[in-house]
Amino acid sequence: MKKINFYKSHYLLLTLLFVSLLMVAIPSCSRKMTFETSRVVPAATGSVTIKKNDNNNYRVDVKTTNLAKPKNLTPPKDVYVVWMRTVENSLRNIGMIKSSSGLFSSTVKGELKATATSKPTSFFITAENDGNVQYPDNEVVLRTK
Repeated sequence: MKKINFYKSHYLLLTLLFVSLLMVAIPSCSRKMTFETSRVVPAATGSVTIKKNDNNNYRVDVKTTNLAKPKNLTPPKDVYVVWMRTVENSLRNIGMIKSSSGLFSSTVKGELKATATSKPTSFFITAENDGNVQYPDNEVVLRTK
């Protein structure tokens, strides 16, 4: 009889621990999308992490590696712009990639952090002459899978 109570108390404790872990883990779930290999800049890689916050907005973090400077493209451009397609099938310019290379590394890393009110479904990056364009150029540099 004592063994049954012992197991029941451990079972209850483990159940409570599992439920509390779920309560912490579920709100912090994020979705990660990776960019396909580019025919424009084949060495470029990257990903987009999407996380829904408490206000029902979406935090979007774009990270790229080895994305050549836009001035080195043919024809040369000034900036990389990230475009987001939403569940409503609208297309939005969510900002420009900020690139830098490390002190001891020649690897060029790019980043963009943005907030969206609509649920994102896909992303792509274009090289543009102006970061405030309303419509993307025809040449897509990177696209999510």
